[in-house]
Amino acid sequence: MGFRERSEWVGRMALLTFVLASVAFLSAILTMRFAIQGREIVTPDLTRVALSPAQRELEARGLHLRVEDRVYSSLPAGVIARQSPSAGTPLKVGELVHVVVSLGQQTVTIPQLDDRSLRAAQIELLSGGLQTGEVSSAHLPEFPPDIVLQQDPPAGSTDASSPHVDMLVSLGPQPPAYVMPGFEGLPLAEAQQQLSAAGLKVAKITPLPLTGRPPGTVTSQLPQRGARVEPGASVELQVAQ
Repeated sequence: MGFRERSEWVGRMALLTFVLASVAFLSAILTMRFAIQGREIVTPDLTRVALSPAQRELEARGLHLRVEDRVYSSLPAGVIARQSPSAGTPLKVGELVHVVVSLGQQTVTIPQLDDRSLRAAQIELLSGGLQTGEVSSAHLPEFPPDIVLQQDPPAGSTDASSPHVDMLVSLGPQPPAYVMPGFEGLPLAEAQQQLSAAGLKVAKITPLPLTGRPPGTVTSQLPQRGARVEPGASVELQVAQ
């Protein structure tokens, strides 16, 4: 075989190798694409299905169920009232379907919780088959702390959509607060003395090398100067080493 023939043969082999490699690459891409699409499952319609059968159906499809809430509705107790994502949505294996389960028709009247302590209100709700919802709080000087001021749904309600009762609870009067003084540039001993006199505490002292300031001098602080602090608050100081 001459040099020319050998060169042509090598060129044909290189081209053939390139073509085979390209075909293998495209085949791998298509295989991966089909495999990914094959793992997609269409979300079934679970509304009006009892919780246990719905969970079994999802598990058979490789999906999982999570109960996010329970609400009063016209549906029988124990069946799914709402779901997310909705039926027909494609999901990957192992993903969650979130559901809201019906408690049936409301059979209890929302009790009066105003003027009770938060703990007493929570016990009252549990005894009636209800649950504590969102608890908000506020400093109100005209009310003692830990007293329920408002509730939602209101007392006596018989058309609530959820067993959760939200409450607004008093925190009592606003505690006194002070403006954080500045200690930067002071010797550590003097800063500690001023903190003690102000009813504040040193929580942490961090030595910092190469600050350019005299050793033992406060270089920075947290909370910073001018911040609002309450009595007994902790302060961190950084001190030149």
